Order: sequence, then C-alpha cells, then structure tokens
Amino acid sequence: MKIIAEIAQAHDGNLKIAHKYIDAVSKTGVDAIKFQTHIAEAESSMYEPFRVRFSNDKLRFDYWKRMEFTLEEWKALKRHCDDVNLEFMSSPFSNTAVDLLEKVGVKTYKVGSGEVTNFLLLEKIAQTGKPMIISSGMSSFSELDKTVQFLKHRNVNFSLLQCTTAYPTTPKQYGLNVIQQLKKRYKVPVGFSDHSSTIEACIAATALGAELLEFHVVFDKESNGPDAKSSLTMAETTRLVKAVKNIELALQFPIDKNNNSSFKDLKNIFEKSLAVNKDLKTGHTITFDDLEAKKPKGYGIDAIHFQEVIGRKLTNDLKQWDFLNTEDLE
Repeated sequence: MKIIAEIAQAHDGNLKIAHKYIDAVSKTGVDAIKFQTHIAEAESSMYEPFRVRFSNDKLRFDYWKRMEFTLEEWKALKRHCDDVNLEFMSSPFSNTAVDLLEKVGVKTYKVGSGEVTNFLLLEKIAQTGKPMIISSGMSSFSELDKTVQFLKHRNVNFSLLQCTTAYPTTPKQYGLNVIQQLKKRYKVPVGFSDHSSTIEACIAATALGAELLEFHVVFDKESNGPDAKSSLTMAETTRLVKAVKNIELALQFPIDKNNNSSFKDLKNIFEKSLAVNKDLKTGHTITFDDLEAKKPKGYGIDAIHFQEVIGRKLTNDLKQWDFLNTEDLE
C-alpha cells in the first residue's frame, strides 16, 4: 500500500508554508507527499474560468502564476522531503512542467483527472520512462480504454485511481464499486483518490482492494484554497494511516471458516449443556418448557440436541438446574 498526502495549492504560493507542510506530513506515517507543478504561461490562459472562487486573483491565470516556484525552490522542497523520508511527488500540468520536474528528480508522475485525455502530456511523461499514477475522476470507461491502450502501447508502468471529481465528495459519489471494475478491466494496480474530507472512504477502499491511496491534507479546513474543505487534517491523516495499515495487515491473513479447531477450548467454555429448570420426578416426560442451557459444554447433553430430548421420560429424579445427561433418559 502506498499512501500519498497531497498538498496541491494548500501552501497558497508561500514557500515557507510548503516546507512546513513537509515537516507536518512527515509525522503522519504516509509514504509520499504530492504537490502540483503549475507554469501559468504553459498551461493556462486569460480565458480559463475559476472552478471555485476562493482568492482575490482577478484571473485563474493569475492564480496559477502565484502558485509557481522556481527550479531551485522545487529542488529545495525535494531535498527537504528526502531528509524526512518522504517521497517527493508532483503533478505536472504542462510539458514544460515535466521538463522542470525531471530536473528536480521526481520518481513517479501523478496525472490529474483533467489530463487523462491529454495525450500530448502523457506522451511527454512516457518519454521519461518513469511510472505514472492516473486519476480517473472525469473519465468514462470508453475514454480510459483509449488512455490505457495509449500507455500500454508505450510500455508505461502505470496504475489507476478511482476518483470522483467533486469537492468535497459525498458518500453517494465515492464509487467504491469501480475499484474492482478497474482491476478486472485493465489488469493494473488500482487505488483510490479521495476528496471526501473524511477518513472512512479510504478505509473502505483499502478493504475493497485499493493498492494506493491519495487524499488532500491541510492545516485548517476553514482556510482559503480550492481543496481545503475536501482535505484531511494532520490528526485525521495519522488516524487514517494507522487504520489502513491495520486493515492491510488483516487482509494478509484470511480466515478459513471451515476450520475452527483453534477455538476448541473456548467452545468448551462458551457453549452450553442442557439442564432442567425445575424439580422433576422419575417418569416425567420432558417438554421444551422444562429445559435450560447452561455453561459449560460437556456437563450435559449438548444444547444443539434439545429436540432429541423432548418427549423422552426421566429414569430418575432431577433437581432444578441439574444438568441433563443421556443416562437420565429412557
């Protein structure tokens, strides 16, 4: 299981805050931290509309411009990640951004949902020979078929993430069923990218076979930014990582329900023997209302056999709460 905490634009273009996120995320137990690499001139234009109005920037282009870091700043972020044992990842949104990230030294590329049909970008990343993780958020199966064919033709090592492009994602939108559908259809590693602002979606995805997890993290869900309300806090992230690792471990140890031999001693303690619930005389015919089941097993007829006892006569007197054994019956 690879667990990726995404910062995206939570740093709001502030390099110091970006470094603070690295330190905080390193304490949660995740494997990687992911940024987004935006180069405004290469990916956007003055005509791009705001998805959500969350800043004072006049144009979406201006916002992306403010999110940029220089090559040396990206390299410093990468070194910081190395120092705290986090894999540095970033999503490029232009071919120019791929060139920059190659200089930074990224090991794996994350492709956002809006880039799945951007074959120009996919070709650029494929030429690096590095693995890709692709979010399927806005893509139909027919679109994914074309993308998968494109990547397999180029021998790209890639994985797919079930993702719903909704911020925040509601339970009705998780699409947990798609995890196994993607696995069966494409025969590649499949994970889950979450925007629900809760920990249960990723926990459920793990139990349903997800091999990678990605989610947004933020210091404060009430802060500005397009993803703040769709993110997890550091405390939530820590709890999620612990839960996911426990579930991952559990899945490695399937239980054989045909074999309960390990419960032999406990069964003798918790299972029950038949007893009578009142004083009964020799010759009395046992009815259902005469019977009780008491712990432990083995001191009377097993409770599972009560129907075989009803209608039989006692061969001796029994006191209330005495166990009932075969020698007490005709």
